Amino acid sequence: MLRTPFHLVEYSPWPLFTGLSAFFITSGAIMWLHLNNKLLIYIGLLLLMMTLAQWWRDVIRESTFQGYHTTAVVSGLRWGMLLFIASEVCFFAAFFWAFFHSSLVPDIELGMWPPVGIKIINPFSVPLLNTAVLLSSGVTVTWCHHSLMEGNLKSSLQSLFLTVLLGLYFTGLQASEYYEASFSISDGIYGSTFFVATGFHGLHVLIGTTFLLVCLIRLYANHFSTGHHFGSEAAAWYWHFVDVVWLFLFLSIYWWGS
Repeated sequence: MLRTPFHLVEYSPWPLFTGLSAFFITSGAIMWLHLNNKLLIYIGLLLLMMTLAQWWRDVIRESTFQGYHTTAVVSGLRWGMLLFIASEVCFFAAFFWAFFHSSLVPDIELGMWPPVGIKIINPFSVPLLNTAVLLSSGVTVTWCHHSLMEGNLKSSLQSLFLTVLLGLYFTGLQASEYYEASFSISDGIYGSTFFVATGFHGLHVLIGTTFLLVCLIRLYANHFSTGHHFGSEAAAWYWHFVDVVWLFLFLSIYWWGS
């Protein structure tokens, strides 16, 4: 039998189910916007949550109990995570492009930026508080990583728990900001660019918080060690990316755009 340091993944149904759930969610979003029918999007979200839980379970089982995540496999995972973050940079670059294209050279119908009738959100109220919250969470997740490297389980648990709380606090603040905003996504190009850019960032915060919560559960279950903790490291990379994107959002859309 040929021995290899690489893990040859067995057949898995989860990519298929993830694709189906994404199809249901996008189709359900169209039905929600045009027909005010939310059933399909709820089915898609439920299927996605079930698929993610079982796919995550399989990856945890392979890395923690079956020993498939060798040095070569972890190296591949690192490159995969870096390429994924690079693709996310391109994803948000498109939103910034749309915002600056519309704000630097506004159409004659707009006249000025922000357009007349748009009451902008004060950047030094909730957005500034959210900036402080995310920067603080970046400190706590770094604290967790260094504590984990030193084998200090208690300190890493405390710091990661604080990071999850700060992520949830950020989401709550952004939800209140959306609720109190005087404009909506349908209010022209300003509303579209604002809510799409900040909304997708908020979605990434939710994904990152879920990522960190899974790492917190795994950390409590002693799945990580000083030499084997890439899951936690990848979550920290993703969270720092979310922090950096928010800084650009705050400086460009909230502050400069106002």
